[in-house]
Amino acid sequence: MPDWSYQSLFRPLLFKLPARVARAVTLRAMGGLSAIPGGSLVIRTLGHMEVSPLLRRRLNAIDFTYPVGLSGGTDPHGNAHGALAQFGLGFLEIGPVTVQPILHKEAISRDSAREALVYPDRLENDGLEAIAARMKRKQGHKLPVFFRICAMPGSSRDQVLTEFGQLLDRLGPYAAGFYLDFLDESRLQQEIGEAGSCTLEIMRSARSLVPGKPLFIYIPLALPDGKLTALVRLLGEHGLLSEGIVLGDGLRTAQGYEIGASAKAPTIDKLNLLKRELPDSFTLIAAGGIHEPQDALDCVDAGADLVQLHSGLVYSGPGLPKRINEALLHRIVTTEEAEAAPSFWSGWGWMCLLGLGMIISGIIAWIIAATTVVLPYDTAFLCITPATMESINNRLLPFMSHDRVTLAGTMISIGILYGQLGWHGLRSRLHWARTALLTSGIVGFSSFLLFLGYGFFDPLHAAAAVILLPMFLFSMRDRIEWPSRKPTNVRNDWVWRMAQRGQLMMVALGFALAIGGITISVIGVTHVFVPEDLEFLMTNSASLSSANGNLLPLIAHDRAGFGGALLSDAIALLAASLWGIGQGQRWLWWTFLAAGLPAFIAGFSVHLQIGYTDLLHLSPAIVALLLYVLGLIWLYPYMVKSATPYAGSRRIAIEGAD
Repeated sequence: MPDWSYQSLFRPLLFKLPARVARAVTLRAMGGLSAIPGGSLVIRTLGHMEVSPLLRRRLNAIDFTYPVGLSGGTDPHGNAHGALAQFGLGFLEIGPVTVQPILHKEAISRDSAREALVYPDRLENDGLEAIAARMKRKQGHKLPVFFRICAMPGSSRDQVLTEFGQLLDRLGPYAAGFYLDFLDESRLQQEIGEAGSCTLEIMRSARSLVPGKPLFIYIPLALPDGKLTALVRLLGEHGLLSEGIVLGDGLRTAQGYEIGASAKAPTIDKLNLLKRELPDSFTLIAAGGIHEPQDALDCVDAGADLVQLHSGLVYSGPGLPKRINEALLHRIVTTEEAEAAPSFWSGWGWMCLLGLGMIISGIIAWIIAATTVVLPYDTAFLCITPATMESINNRLLPFMSHDRVTLAGTMISIGILYGQLGWHGLRSRLHWARTALLTSGIVGFSSFLLFLGYGFFDPLHAAAAVILLPMFLFSMRDRIEWPSRKPTNVRNDWVWRMAQRGQLMMVALGFALAIGGITISVIGVTHVFVPEDLEFLMTNSASLSSANGNLLPLIAHDRAGFGGALLSDAIALLAASLWGIGQGQRWLWWTFLAAGLPAFIAGFSVHLQIGYTDLLHLSPAIVALLLYVLGLIWLYPYMVKSATPYAGSRRIAIEGAD
């Protein structure tokens, strides 16, 4: 469920359900998808979550692929950790974990205007035994896991020490580290003070029970600054300062435990304080109020080394980790000197030539299809003249013209996509552009075999393939990949929200065209015609075959070829729609516009010209045109008009606006 589907479809529906039900439905669906073979690949493909190895960090002897983690309350039962791990996360928190289960039936409420979730209790969890049993099973990911362990409410000093010992002992084999959450709001006064306090005993005990495991102190945002400073100094004086501090993700209110955007301000304040009190080697993790990439950037500026997400995923969507990663990556790459642009012949130039070749071939094919329709080798294969074809069926040549003009429009569309992706994508060595072109090209050139499905060899198509295939192979030689240096979106403003709808339209168009291409190819090599085709021709397949045994193979070759080309075009469009859309990416919006026009003009104009206006037959094209137009309209402010991705007002978080 990427942002374009979450913001546009699923969030409005889920927010009509009770929060617990919505969470369960979402996590079980994602967990179920990741559990089936290929499910994780589907999640990664839809979101393209791989960002860059430049974001890798090693802190406290632990390798973090990405600096973004998941707070434990987001998926308390671990239903979807395997799926969530594909979202661009670098680590997971599991917790809170207490010795006994703490369960509540009270509702979790949402305050959409303030972007907040309100829980009845901050310690709700399945208990030590259930969580330990869960960890024995296959997790579906390899991310480092940190357990946030807590004492049961009302536990005495001795009970707290005993419970922490049990938790550390049972969970130690599965933990990359621990968050020690012992500063409950109700005990803030007595937990910080003398050298012999429970705080020091917990730290000493933890050090002895899990030697070598990094320990992080979990700090409630309600902890007064003076108490926080006293705690840090107390631990430092006794040599018990942990490897890091995690700042909690919520605040106690009259309604319950609130986790939401309001936690950002106190998080920033405490980060600034801790940065002054602690050495640079100390790891700080911010978990509160991160609802858009700018929030994460602000926390990093204040001193955070890592960030965790909770309510931000609910209000912004599952693409938030990737967006944060991209914003952080942009900071890294813009501080480095830009690499010299690759030479024209290194790869991208060949793709531009391939695109130009496809455009020229499409124009030539369009001219032929609109005039003579058939070529000498077509008539040689049929052993009849065009005049004889007209005598067999006076609608036969117009029908073949309709197939060939639509193919020509698709070829021009492919050429524009390839040329633009080569010039802007391969030249910048963007991973997604190369993947899009590689996948589309393999499908496109493989579809040449469909021409042979009925024993008809098309020398013109063969010549084009012989000329263009080496260009494709040469363009794929350059496997070096660079992260994009263009600014990324950091705000959840109305422009971004509208763009999610536009992206949904373009992705839907890509999938629709892919399904159409597959369907046309299959029909082309099997039944050749759909019922509407035969109604237009006012005949049947048997009559055409009896009139000339080679007619069906010739028409089938046209149909299968068009289906293969449409599928290749759809894959390039779909990949660009899934992975390439970004704020300020003007070139891609203009590419969508330029690539779509020849295909739609060819398709609709030839149908009108020959009088093949059956509404059922044209309905897929009409729906595709509607998706295309809406996608361009909704994406325009985001991709073209919004020149500076870092500009923009604070997010608008009104549930009804969705």
